[in-house]
Order: sequence, then C-alpha cells, then structure tokens
Amino acid sequence: MKIVEAKEARERLTMPVCIELMRDALAQLEAGNYTQPLRSISLLPGGEKFGFMPAWLGDCYGAKVVSACPRNAGTGYPSHIGYVLLFESEHSCFEGMADASVITEVRTGAVSAVATDLLARKDAHTLAVIGAGAQGRSHLAAMKEVREITSVRVFDQNKESMERYCREMSALHKIPVTPAESVEEAVAEADIICTVTPSKEPYLKAQWIKPGTHINAVGAFTPTAREVCSDLIAKAKLYADQVEAMKKECGEYLIPLAEGVIGEEHIQGSIGEILLGKVKGREKEDEITLFDALGLAVEDVACARFLCKGNIQ
Repeated sequence: MKIVEAKEARERLTMPVCIELMRDALAQLEAGNYTQPLRSISLLPGGEKFGFMPAWLGDCYGAKVVSACPRNAGTGYPSHIGYVLLFESEHSCFEGMADASVITEVRTGAVSAVATDLLARKDAHTLAVIGAGAQGRSHLAAMKEVREITSVRVFDQNKESMERYCREMSALHKIPVTPAESVEEAVAEADIICTVTPSKEPYLKAQWIKPGTHINAVGAFTPTAREVCSDLIAKAKLYADQVEAMKKECGEYLIPLAEGVIGEEHIQGSIGEILLGKVKGREKEDEITLFDALGLAVEDVACARFLCKGNIQ
C-alpha cells in the first residue's frame, strides 16, 4: 500500500503530466471504458460539503472522499481536504491513497486546459482569472501550457489575496499579472476567462464578453449555485465535462433551463466527445464557447492511479 502525501503529489503530478492524464480520462469515459456513478454530496451543519466520488477505470477503482470548506478561502488552508482511495479490480485489494487537495487543484486546471486547447482561438493570448485562490493559480499554470499567455487580469473580492496573487504569479510566470477593480474590468479584453470562485449567485454577464472569447466556468458545482448569468449561457456554445452530470448537477445549465432561456439541446456535448470526434468544438472565430466543469471522479482516480502505481493508462 502506498500513501502519497501533498509534497510528493505536487512534485510528481505536474501540470503537463496531468493534462495528458485528463485528456485520456475524458476520452476513455466518453468511449465507455470508464464508468462512474453520480457523486454523493452532503451539506454539513457548519456549511462544509462532504463528498464521496467513486469511479471505475478497468484495472482499478476508487473514490475521492473530501470536504469542501468555503471559509478556507484566503487562508493558509486548502478549500478541499481529503484523500483519493485506490483499489485494484481483480481482487479488490486496497492499493493506496493520495492527497485529494493537490489532485483537485491540479486536475481541475488540467481539465480546463484540455477544454481550452479544444475550444479557445489559437491566437488567444489575454487571460482573465476571477478568484485568486489555489484554483486561480492552477488555472494560470494550466492556460500557459496550451496557449501563449502574454497578460493576465485578476479580480478577487479579497484585495489582499488579489494583490498577493499578482505579485507571486508575475514573479513565477514572468508575465504581467495585474489586479482589476471589478469583474467587468478584468474580463473586458480577455480572450480566455476562468471563473474559479465559490459564489452562489451569478456575476459574469453577456454584455461584458467580447466575441470569440472562451470561458472555463469552474467554481460552481451544485444545482443551485452558478457564476455565469443566464444571458451569457444562452449566448455561448455550452460544453460539459460529462453531459449526464450537467443535466443533474449543474446550476449554470439547470437554472436558465428552468427559466426557459435555453432548451435541453443547448448542451453541445462533452469534452470527451470532442476528443473522440463525436461533436464539433469551435467553428467560428467570433463564437463564445463555455466549458462548465463539475469535476469528475474518473479524473481523481486517474491521478491517484498515476501517483500510487505510476500508470498513465
């Protein structure tokens, strides 16, 4: 049995490695080679969410067991804390566990990188990040792997966190990372937008988004929470990490659907379906594309398999 703690996980699960792991996992899931039940998320009295996210990957299976603690935002503690447990399939023996905070942080950015590589314009260079926490850092690193990012604007309600992010990310990535006074200011000239906040109410409006922008909406992952306003969902080509999960768990889709702003056919398909050639991605330079990520157990278990066994596939 192997236990992979945060330090080792961060050293080995680099962004380039994780992007390839996620590219494969999303394609394998859509091809029917991987399976996963819908996750179970319980709301605890203190406002934390406690989740159990299982998946089967053929030679192994496992689950992420994790707490999501919104009040950790802006502190020294991660917003997601837990482990991904791994079992081998032949005899169901326990093989190991890996730190879920690092896996969640890195794989979420990596999945957005896969989506961005498929959907963003090839000449996309300017990035807006809404949320200056761990996912804001992960997404900047991820976007730089798939596009030549030359400038970044960031907005966070916590000005101290935003200013620290700008200092640290400018120094790390050697590109201008500057604070914005508002979401509108941050996204005004962006080719790529990543929303990575715990907001329950929508704040990203269609009137602020220029034609040809690609958006990764990552922060909301329940039927009642969303970051993106209904008018922008209606205007954009909408893609899921998994269509089945989007139809049951995604507030970004379910709320405008209930409002009558969009129909069920508004979902273009999943990132895995684009990878397999089953659906089309961006077709016009002026299209607004939007990838909404709920986070999938196959992503977590694929990372745990790599960390515990060294397997890419």
